[in-house]
Amino acid sequence: MTLHTRAMASAALLATVAIVGCSASQQSVQATPQPSPRIHGDSAAIANARADSNRFPFTEADVHFMTGMIHHHAQAIVMSKLAPAAGAGPSVRVLTERIINAQTDEIALMQRWLKDHKQPVPEPSPKGMKMVMNGEEHVMPMPGMLTDEQMKQLEQAKGKQFDELFLRFMIQHHQGALEMVKELFATPGAGRDEATFKLAADVNADQETEIERMQKMLFALKTGMNPQ
Repeated sequence: MTLHTRAMASAALLATVAIVGCSASQQSVQATPQPSPRIHGDSAAIANARADSNRFPFTEADVHFMTGMIHHHAQAIVMSKLAPAAGAGPSVRVLTERIINAQTDEIALMQRWLKDHKQPVPEPSPKGMKMVMNGEEHVMPMPGMLTDEQMKQLEQAKGKQFDELFLRFMIQHHQGALEMVKELFATPGAGRDEATFKLAADVNADQETEIERMQKMLFALKTGMNPQ
């Protein structure tokens, strides 16, 4: 996310807190906490959840989100690490380096959160979350994650073909992450733990920004023209 984008997001959060504080001072009764909002690509919707983020303990949905996002990020990193050997173009190479750096840091943060909350800490798996059903272990892919067939396509692609496939697949991947954030905030009581809220809000803002950037890159790649 750019400094300008982060500044706008911070301003939105501060404005929300200020409004809540003014409203509380003018009322003689305490407001009833509202359910967590759904996220629809709107930073203001995320800010609406901020007021409750310090007043509620973590939930099972928070644990599920953190665990699932570790594996989701793991696949994005694997995809990005293919770029050098595939002969990716300069702009795609820069993008992949940003993804690797940012999502490696976030994986460490999520693993630390799980450890601090005495929850199982998984090793990142690019195939998805492991779950036991009827005594058998199954791998459950997260929303937007690439299938084995798509991963093979990406691994075999070179040059411009790699760039196009990477951008299309990473847009799909990022959109899946946004779905996971929506699901978190749509679950009653979830996303109110402060660390969970901040991570989910950052993922939402960063990946929305990157989707827009990748759509422009894909347009330029296909047409040879930079969008206005």
